[in-house]
Amino acid sequence: MANLSESEWSARLEEMAEETGYFEPLGGAHSVFFHDDSPVLLVTFETRAGIRADGGDQLPRGYRIARGAGFSSLTLICDHDSWFRDPAVYAYFDRLVDEAFFEDFDRVVFYGAGPCGYAAAAFSVVAPGATVVALQPQATLDPAVAGWDDRFREMRRTSFTDRYGFAPEMLEGVGQAFIVYDPLQSLDAMHAALFARPCVSLMACRNIGANVEWMLRGMTILDDILIAACHGELDHQKFWKLYRARRNLARFLRQITARLSDQKRPYLEALVCRNVARRLNGPRFRARLSVLETELAEQGITLPDPAKIGAI
Repeated sequence: MANLSESEWSARLEEMAEETGYFEPLGGAHSVFFHDDSPVLLVTFETRAGIRADGGDQLPRGYRIARGAGFSSLTLICDHDSWFRDPAVYAYFDRLVDEAFFEDFDRVVFYGAGPCGYAAAAFSVVAPGATVVALQPQATLDPAVAGWDDRFREMRRTSFTDRYGFAPEMLEGVGQAFIVYDPLQSLDAMHAALFARPCVSLMACRNIGANVEWMLRGMTILDDILIAACHGELDHQKFWKLYRARRNLARFLRQITARLSDQKRPYLEALVCRNVARRLNGPRFRARLSVLETELAEQGITLPDPAKIGAI
Protein backbone atom coordinates (compact mmCIF):
# COMPACT_ATOMS: atom_id res chain seq x y z
CA MET A 1 0.00 0.00 0.00
CA ALA A 2 3.05 2.27 0.17
CA ASN A 3 2.62 3.68 -3.35
CA LEU A 4 -1.15 4.19 -3.26
CA SER A 5 -2.59 7.63 -3.90
CA GLU A 6 -4.87 9.11 -1.25
CA SER A 7 -7.98 8.05 -3.14
CA GLU A 8 -6.59 4.55 -3.74
CA TRP A 9 -5.70 4.24 -0.05
CA SER A 10 -9.24 5.21 0.96
CA ALA A 11 -10.68 2.77 -1.56
CA ARG A 12 -8.45 0.05 -0.12
CA LEU A 13 -9.76 0.68 3.40
CA GLU A 14 -13.32 0.67 2.11
CA GLU A 15 -12.72 -2.67 0.41
CA MET A 16 -11.17 -4.15 3.56
CA ALA A 17 -14.09 -2.96 5.69
CA GLU A 18 -16.78 -4.52 3.50
CA GLU A 19 -16.56 -7.95 5.15
CA THR A 20 -16.61 -6.93 8.83
CA GLY A 21 -17.74 -3.31 9.02
CA TYR A 22 -17.61 -0.12 6.97
CA PHE A 23 -15.48 2.81 5.90
CA GLU A 24 -17.16 6.11 5.18
CA PRO A 25 -16.31 9.83 4.95
CA LEU A 26 -17.49 12.25 7.62
CA GLY A 27 -17.70 15.62 5.94
CA GLY A 28 -14.73 16.82 3.93
CA ALA A 29 -11.88 16.27 6.41
CA HIS A 30 -12.70 13.14 8.42
CA SER A 31 -13.59 9.50 7.92
CA VAL A 32 -14.43 6.45 10.00
CA PHE A 33 -13.29 2.83 9.72
CA PHE A 34 -15.26 0.21 11.67
CA HIS A 35 -14.26 -3.44 12.18
CA ASP A 36 -16.76 -5.66 14.03
CA ASP A 37 -15.27 -8.74 15.67
CA SER A 38 -16.16 -9.05 19.38
CA PRO A 39 -18.03 -7.37 22.28
CA VAL A 40 -14.86 -5.43 23.18
CA LEU A 41 -14.43 -2.19 21.21
CA LEU A 42 -11.25 -0.13 20.81
CA VAL A 43 -12.04 3.40 19.63
CA THR A 44 -9.00 5.29 18.34
CA PHE A 45 -8.52 8.76 16.90
CA GLU A 46 -5.74 8.94 14.34
CA THR A 47 -4.39 11.18 11.61
CA ARG A 48 -4.26 10.16 7.97
CA ALA A 49 -0.59 11.18 7.76
CA GLY A 50 0.27 9.17 10.86
CA ILE A 51 -1.44 6.06 9.52
CA ARG A 52 0.19 6.30 6.11
CA ALA A 53 3.63 6.79 7.67
CA ASP A 54 3.22 3.86 10.06
CA GLY A 55 4.75 0.83 8.39
CA GLY A 56 4.18 -0.88 5.08
CA ASP A 57 0.56 -1.90 5.59
CA GLN A 58 -0.60 1.69 6.30
CA LEU A 59 -3.53 0.50 8.39
CA PRO A 60 -4.96 2.34 11.41
CA ARG A 61 -3.10 1.39 14.56
CA GLY A 62 -6.32 0.73 16.43
CA TYR A 63 -7.45 -1.70 13.75
CA ARG A 64 -4.13 -3.56 13.76
CA ILE A 65 -4.19 -3.94 17.55
CA ALA A 66 -7.84 -5.00 17.59
CA ARG A 67 -7.47 -7.45 14.73
CA GLY A 68 -4.49 -9.10 16.39
CA ALA A 69 -6.21 -9.37 19.78
CA GLY A 70 -9.66 -10.32 18.50
CA PHE A 71 -11.37 -7.01 19.40
CA SER A 72 -13.67 -4.76 17.42
CA SER A 73 -12.30 -1.38 16.40
CA LEU A 74 -13.68 2.02 15.49
CA THR A 75 -11.12 4.42 14.03
CA LEU A 76 -11.87 8.10 13.52
CA ILE A 77 -9.42 9.55 10.98
CA CYS A 78 -8.66 13.24 10.40
CA ASP A 79 -6.95 14.58 7.29
CA HIS A 80 -5.04 17.11 9.42
CA ASP A 81 -4.83 18.06 13.10
CA SER A 82 -8.41 19.24 13.53
CA TRP A 83 -9.03 18.10 17.11
CA PHE A 84 -12.09 16.54 15.38
CA ARG A 85 -13.97 19.79 15.87
CA ASP A 86 -16.37 19.19 12.99
CA PRO A 87 -20.20 19.09 12.97
CA ALA A 88 -20.00 16.01 10.75
CA VAL A 89 -18.11 14.18 13.51
CA TYR A 90 -20.63 15.35 16.13
CA ALA A 91 -23.46 14.10 13.94
CA TYR A 92 -21.79 10.72 13.54
CA PHE A 93 -21.49 10.21 17.29
CA ASP A 94 -25.06 11.45 17.73
CA ARG A 95 -26.12 8.76 15.29
CA LEU A 96 -24.26 6.09 17.22
CA VAL A 97 -25.95 7.17 20.44
CA ASP A 98 -29.39 7.15 18.78
CA GLU A 99 -28.70 3.63 17.50
CA ALA A 100 -27.51 2.50 20.97
CA PHE A 101 -24.33 1.39 19.18
CA PHE A 102 -22.09 1.32 22.25
CA GLU A 103 -24.61 -0.71 24.24
CA ASP A 104 -23.76 -3.69 22.03
CA PHE A 105 -20.28 -3.88 23.59
CA ASP A 106 -19.28 -5.21 26.99
CA ARG A 107 -16.23 -2.95 27.18
CA VAL A 108 -15.24 0.21 25.29
CA VAL A 109 -11.80 1.85 25.28
CA PHE A 110 -11.04 5.28 23.79
CA TYR A 111 -7.47 6.16 22.78
CA GLY A 112 -5.65 9.10 21.23
CA ALA A 113 -2.50 11.22 21.53
CA GLY A 114 -2.15 15.01 21.47
CA PRO A 115 -5.04 16.48 19.43
CA CYS A 116 -6.36 12.94 19.03
CA GLY A 117 -6.06 12.49 22.80
CA TYR A 118 -8.29 15.51 23.24
CA ALA A 119 -10.84 13.85 20.93
CA ALA A 120 -10.63 10.52 22.77
CA ALA A 121 -11.52 12.28 26.02
CA ALA A 122 -14.13 14.62 24.51
CA PHE A 123 -16.12 11.97 22.66
CA SER A 124 -15.91 9.33 25.39
CA VAL A 125 -19.05 10.90 26.84
CA VAL A 126 -21.09 8.89 24.31
CA ALA A 127 -20.11 5.59 26.00
CA PRO A 128 -20.72 5.80 29.77
CA GLY A 129 -18.43 3.49 31.72
CA ALA A 130 -15.75 3.45 29.03
CA THR A 131 -12.01 3.50 29.69
CA VAL A 132 -9.97 6.36 28.23
CA VAL A 133 -6.23 6.36 27.55
CA ALA A 134 -5.13 9.82 26.39
CA LEU A 135 -1.50 10.78 25.84
CA GLN A 136 -0.66 14.46 26.52
CA PRO A 137 -4.16 15.63 25.51
CA GLN A 138 -5.20 19.25 25.37
CA ALA A 139 -8.20 19.98 27.62
CA THR A 140 -9.38 22.76 25.31
CA LEU A 141 -7.93 25.40 23.02
CA ASP A 142 -10.50 28.00 24.02
CA PRO A 143 -8.37 31.16 24.52
CA ALA A 144 -10.51 32.13 27.51
CA VAL A 145 -9.38 28.98 29.33
CA ALA A 146 -6.07 27.98 27.71
CA GLY A 147 -4.78 31.24 26.29
CA TRP A 148 -1.40 30.37 27.79
CA ASP A 149 -0.96 27.58 25.21
CA ASP A 150 0.60 29.35 22.23
CA ARG A 151 1.44 26.22 20.21
CA PHE A 152 -1.73 26.07 18.12
CA ARG A 153 -2.54 29.64 17.16
CA GLU A 154 -4.21 28.46 13.94
CA MET A 155 -6.94 26.88 16.11
CA ARG A 156 -7.83 30.06 17.99
CA ARG A 157 -10.93 30.67 15.87
CA THR A 158 -12.17 27.10 16.18
CA SER A 159 -14.95 26.73 18.71
CA PHE A 160 -14.21 24.62 21.76
CA THR A 161 -17.24 25.87 23.66
CA ASP A 162 -20.06 24.12 21.81
CA ARG A 163 -20.86 20.40 21.74
CA TYR A 164 -18.23 17.95 22.97
CA GLY A 165 -16.12 20.99 23.74
CA PHE A 166 -14.35 20.94 27.11
CA ALA A 167 -12.73 17.51 27.25
CA PRO A 168 -12.39 17.17 31.06
CA GLU A 169 -16.13 17.64 31.54
CA MET A 170 -16.82 14.94 28.96
CA LEU A 171 -15.03 12.42 31.18
CA GLU A 172 -17.55 12.65 34.00
CA GLY A 173 -19.31 9.41 33.03
CA VAL A 174 -16.32 7.22 32.17
CA GLY A 175 -15.24 4.26 34.25
CA GLN A 176 -11.60 5.32 34.36
CA ALA A 177 -9.39 7.70 32.39
CA PHE A 178 -5.60 7.63 32.22
CA ILE A 179 -3.94 10.92 31.22
CA VAL A 180 -0.30 10.26 30.39
CA TYR A 181 2.08 13.23 30.19
CA ASP A 182 5.50 14.54 31.14
CA PRO A 183 5.22 16.97 34.08
CA LEU A 184 8.43 18.64 32.88
CA GLN A 185 6.62 19.72 29.70
CA SER A 186 4.92 22.73 31.26
CA LEU A 187 2.07 23.22 28.76
CA ASP A 188 1.21 19.52 28.73
CA ALA A 189 1.26 19.52 32.53
CA MET A 190 -1.07 22.52 32.67
CA HIS A 191 -3.56 20.80 30.39
CA ALA A 192 -3.28 17.60 32.45
CA ALA A 193 -4.13 19.54 35.61
CA LEU A 194 -7.42 20.61 34.01
CA PHE A 195 -8.37 16.92 33.72
CA ALA A 196 -8.16 16.27 37.46
CA ARG A 197 -11.33 14.39 38.38
CA PRO A 198 -12.13 11.45 40.72
CA CYS A 199 -12.35 9.16 37.69
CA VAL A 200 -9.06 10.38 36.19
CA SER A 201 -5.58 9.01 36.88
CA LEU A 202 -2.87 11.54 36.04
CA MET A 203 0.12 9.45 34.99
CA ALA A 204 3.08 11.81 35.34
CA CYS A 205 5.99 10.29 33.40
CA ARG A 206 9.04 12.46 34.02
CA ASN A 207 11.52 12.84 31.18
CA ILE A 208 9.34 11.07 28.61
CA GLY A 209 9.44 14.27 26.57
CA ALA A 210 7.28 16.17 24.11
CA ASN A 211 6.11 13.15 22.09
CA VAL A 212 4.68 10.64 24.55
CA GLU A 213 3.22 8.32 21.91
CA TRP A 214 6.54 8.06 20.08
CA MET A 215 8.34 7.18 23.29
CA LEU A 216 5.81 4.56 24.42
CA ARG A 217 5.99 2.98 20.99
CA GLY A 218 9.77 2.98 21.26
CA MET A 219 9.43 1.08 24.53
CA THR A 220 7.09 -1.33 22.68
CA ILE A 221 4.49 -0.99 25.44
CA LEU A 222 1.78 1.15 23.83
CA ASP A 223 -0.04 -1.85 22.33
CA ASP A 224 0.26 -3.69 25.65
CA ILE A 225 -1.29 -0.74 27.50
CA LEU A 226 -4.26 -0.64 25.14
CA ILE A 227 -4.73 -4.40 25.15
CA ALA A 228 -4.68 -4.37 28.97
CA ALA A 229 -7.32 -1.63 28.91
CA CYS A 230 -9.45 -3.69 26.53
CA HIS A 231 -9.21 -6.65 28.90
CA GLY A 232 -10.22 -4.43 31.84
CA GLU A 233 -6.79 -4.98 33.43
CA LEU A 234 -5.21 -1.53 33.16
CA ASP A 235 -4.54 0.10 36.52
CA HIS A 236 -1.68 2.00 38.16
CA GLN A 237 0.28 -1.15 38.97
CA LYS A 238 -0.05 -2.53 35.45
CA PHE A 239 0.92 0.77 33.82
CA TRP A 240 4.01 1.38 35.92
CA LYS A 241 5.13 -2.22 35.54
CA LEU A 242 5.00 -1.85 31.76
CA TYR A 243 6.61 1.57 31.98
CA ARG A 244 9.78 0.07 33.49
CA ALA A 245 10.72 -0.66 29.87
CA ARG A 246 11.96 2.95 29.75
CA ARG A 247 15.17 1.69 31.38
CA ASN A 248 16.14 0.03 28.11
CA LEU A 249 15.19 2.80 25.67
CA ALA A 250 18.22 4.81 24.57
CA ARG A 251 16.10 7.83 23.57
CA PHE A 252 14.64 8.07 27.06
CA LEU A 253 18.02 7.64 28.72
CA ARG A 254 19.58 10.30 26.50
CA GLN A 255 16.85 12.73 27.54
CA ILE A 256 17.69 12.13 31.20
CA THR A 257 21.42 12.68 30.70
CA ALA A 258 20.82 15.74 28.53
CA ARG A 259 18.63 17.29 31.22
CA LEU A 260 21.20 16.55 33.93
CA SER A 261 23.91 18.05 31.72
CA ASP A 262 21.85 21.21 31.17
CA GLN A 263 21.29 21.42 34.93
CA LYS A 264 25.07 20.99 35.49
CA ARG A 265 24.69 17.94 37.73
CA PRO A 266 27.71 15.86 36.66
CA TYR A 267 27.57 13.48 39.62
CA LEU A 268 24.02 12.30 38.87
CA GLU A 269 24.74 12.28 35.13
CA ALA A 270 27.76 10.05 35.74
CA LEU A 271 25.66 7.63 37.79
CA VAL A 272 23.14 7.34 34.97
CA CYS A 273 25.85 6.91 32.33
CA ARG A 274 27.56 4.19 34.37
CA ASN A 275 24.28 2.36 34.91
CA VAL A 276 23.47 2.41 31.20
CA ALA A 277 27.00 1.53 30.09
CA ARG A 278 27.02 -1.52 32.33
CA ARG A 279 23.48 -2.74 31.59
CA LEU A 280 23.20 -1.95 27.90
CA ASN A 281 26.84 -1.67 26.80
CA GLY A 282 26.15 1.81 25.40
CA PRO A 283 29.35 3.26 23.87
CA ARG A 284 28.11 6.87 23.93
CA PHE A 285 27.24 6.61 27.60
CA ARG A 286 30.60 4.96 28.35
CA ALA A 287 32.46 7.74 26.57
CA ARG A 288 30.50 10.41 28.41
CA LEU A 289 31.12 8.58 31.69
CA SER A 290 34.87 8.72 31.11
CA VAL A 291 34.69 12.50 30.64
CA LEU A 292 32.52 12.97 33.72
CA GLU A 293 34.72 10.75 35.91
CA THR A 294 37.75 12.84 34.94
CA GLU A 295 35.91 16.08 35.77
CA LEU A 296 34.70 14.73 39.10
CA ALA A 297 38.15 13.36 40.01
CA GLU A 298 39.60 16.85 39.54
CA GLN A 299 37.14 17.96 42.21
CA GLY A 300 38.10 15.10 44.50
CA ILE A 301 34.81 13.24 43.92
CA THR A 302 34.58 9.53 43.21
CA LEU A 303 31.51 7.51 42.33
CA PRO A 304 30.18 5.08 44.94
CA ASP A 305 30.12 1.31 44.69
CA PRO A 306 27.59 0.48 41.92
CA ALA A 307 26.16 -2.34 44.06
CA LYS A 308 24.80 0.33 46.42
CA ILE A 309 23.05 2.32 43.66
CA GLY A 310 19.43 1.50 42.80
CA ALA A 311 18.05 1.09 39.30
CA ILE A 312 16.87 4.01 37.22
